[in-house]
Amino acid sequence: MSPIAAVTRAVSRQPDQTERARPQYWHDEAHTSHRSPRLRAAVLGANDGLLSTSSLVVGVAAAGADRGVLLATGVAALISGASSMAMGEYSSVSSQRDAEAADLAMEAKALRDHPGRELAELTANLKARGVPADLARQVAEAMTQADALGAHAREELGIDPDRLARPVEAAVASAISFAVGAMVPILVILGLGPQMWVETVVVAALVGLIALGAVGAHLGGAPKGRAALRVVLGGAAAMAVTGLVGQLFDVSVS
Repeated sequence: MSPIAAVTRAVSRQPDQTERARPQYWHDEAHTSHRSPRLRAAVLGANDGLLSTSSLVVGVAAAGADRGVLLATGVAALISGASSMAMGEYSSVSSQRDAEAADLAMEAKALRDHPGRELAELTANLKARGVPADLARQVAEAMTQADALGAHAREELGIDPDRLARPVEAAVASAISFAVGAMVPILVILGLGPQMWVETVVVAALVGLIALGAVGAHLGGAPKGRAALRVVLGGAAAMAVTGLVGQLFDVSVS
């Protein structure tokens, strides 16, 4: 294999047949950053659903609500929260995708109008990444010939044209994860008597937050203990505040 082909494949991250059939002793590195968008949406949705619904239920229960009111509160929080999360995520990720599409269109126009200038820019980027100067031009030409827009998008913009942001996928993930988290306090209300509602909802929420923090940290390659402690302290504070507000009203909403 020529040096140009080797450097081109390494820089553009396009594995050839040799790499696809690599031997068993090859060292695989389990990177996790590629999961960050989906992971962020799922963990954020589940945390939000669990904490916001549990806090709302604790506050209403502290005001003297009966089972029917608490169930209506929990279901309303689930539906409204899941819808809000979905729309917010869809709008946010759509804006990201629009920005990526605009950058790609701008880069495509530059490649059509000024191919020489773009080739020189790609050559400079390769040299900055450590490719020897006498080889960078040849590699840039090879990459441009294979996939000009893809090469420039990855090297100059940090965008993979084949992996643009997906608004619908993010919205659905957020809505489902929020609903799953919100179901925890609802199931507690359905399964227990009134004398245990507040305490059990608080305990279930804290356990769920610890689990979500640990799982999210594990999938993201971060320390589990720190992430779990962070979310459980915030969750405990939120439920304490809403419970106090409910007790301050000291009225029956049954």
